[in-house]
Amino acid sequence: MRPIDKLTDEHREELARLCGLCPDLAAIRDLARGFTDLVRTRGGDHLTAWVEQAEHSTIAEIRSFAKGLRPDWDAVRAGLTMGWNSGAVEGSVNRIKMLKRQMYGRANPDLLRRRVLLSD
Repeated sequence: MRPIDKLTDEHREELARLCGLCPDLAAIRDLARGFTDLVRTRGGDHLTAWVEQAEHSTIAEIRSFAKGLRPDWDAVRAGLTMGWNSGAVEGSVNRIKMLKRQMYGRANPDLLRRRVLLSD
């Protein structure tokens, strides 16, 4: 999934050889790179074109992935367009869950609160 300009000549040649042997692999590579570019460049404006291309793919898993984006279309498009994210919140939630797992359910809410506050 590295950008093509970051591949070594050897890797680029090997990928071209493999894609020549398997047209499905070439299709997967192109669609995966396309989606990766959307994520890296916040290309939410091009999401519709990518999903339509993916839905017409011969690869069932990619069609399924593209179809799964449709129900949450607004959220997916916003995630690929806006600079806002919930990374900090998710990190905090993950840390709290880890602390809770460490206590194996033995703690009452007061002890859990104390551990969360003192763990920083």
